[in-house]
Amino acid sequence: MKKLNTWVSVPNNSDFSIYNLPFGIFSLHADAPRAGIAIGEQIIDLAAVSELGLLDVDATFFRQKTLNEFIALGKKTTNKVRLDIQKLLVIENSPLKNHTEVFVLQKDATMHLPIQVGDYTDFYSSIEHATNVGKMFRDPENALLPNWRHIPVGYHGRASSIVVSGTNIHRPMGQVKTNDMEAPVFQASNRLDFELEMGFVISKSTKLGERVSIKEAAEHIFGLVLFNDWSARDIQKWEYVPLGPFLGKSFASSMSPWIVTLEALEPFKVQGPEQQPAVLSYLEIEGKHNYDIHLEVGMASQASEETIISRSNFKYMYWNMMQQLAHHTVNGCNVNVGDVMASGTISGKDESSYGSLLEISWGGKKPFELKDGSKRTFIEDNDTVTMRGFAEKEGKRVGFGQVTGTILPSK
Repeated sequence: MKKLNTWVSVPNNSDFSIYNLPFGIFSLHADAPRAGIAIGEQIIDLAAVSELGLLDVDATFFRQKTLNEFIALGKKTTNKVRLDIQKLLVIENSPLKNHTEVFVLQKDATMHLPIQVGDYTDFYSSIEHATNVGKMFRDPENALLPNWRHIPVGYHGRASSIVVSGTNIHRPMGQVKTNDMEAPVFQASNRLDFELEMGFVISKSTKLGERVSIKEAAEHIFGLVLFNDWSARDIQKWEYVPLGPFLGKSFASSMSPWIVTLEALEPFKVQGPEQQPAVLSYLEIEGKHNYDIHLEVGMASQASEETIISRSNFKYMYWNMMQQLAHHTVNGCNVNVGDVMASGTISGKDESSYGSLLEISWGGKKPFELKDGSKRTFIEDNDTVTMRGFAEKEGKRVGFGQVTGTILPSK
């Protein structure tokens, strides 16, 4: 990664360095939402830059309330926009120096969901997480189901309930049946959980019957976001047999507002774990396709400051994004620009890196303490969960900001 110096003020350890330049949708006051790029503590209004004649893309693509139409122009175009902005922020005689109106302070802006999500798939691709869950609920000696090492397991989630970071979530209601109950009851979930995940956004649509190969997969991925797949474990436990997750998952998922491009993350690619037994040919992959992205989860009660309860890393994933997309489309399932595919819970190899309260409290058996002295096994009303992520190498940082949400009482 070449050393770059920008004339824009960027705080030390900013997620939004000159090497990042993620895309998002923002608005000011009563203005309509529009596209921007984050740099330091500011947002660059892409429509305004385009109207100055400094970008090859018409401003109308940046005055949409989502990035879908812009992303659909193709990676050749979207990558060029990012690189053109990068150049404008680096060159000494940049015309942007005379047009401060294109810069907006992030603290003054409202961020919106950056894409119209047509479809959402959630995977189950951390071997550490799957093993922990298997040990808790199935067989400690044979924790993984027989198919787990052969296919990237996933399910079709609910796109309509994906919300942008900062959106409050009401505690879900549903059917619950514990082992000591004779019949299920309708109640608010009392085993509400988060799942530390990352999601990727589809950049190129396919036709029904078309497959995306491993080699083609990167061309179909625009970028990554932080993703919290809120989960009601008690509702989920009663409903998941025989067809899998439903109401225990579909009430809400939270997404960070800035999409970090795959190209910005290129320097942080690492080798993934060895896959044994050998995968089938359409899932065979060579080279580095995992990403060294540091992740953390903070939790705060209404009365206390935040406690960091997990530190993990995206590099742990057993199944990578290319394999997930190849498997998703191998049957001819089509994908569309703006579709989101989430990784599934990201857990590491020790207790400090577990990506859900289900694991941190080991099914509710091991309470943990927040900074105010209160104890938790699952999320209580008015608790706030915040996830952060960044990649860093040789002093160069590319981050995601955060995805946060507060749980309100059930309606």
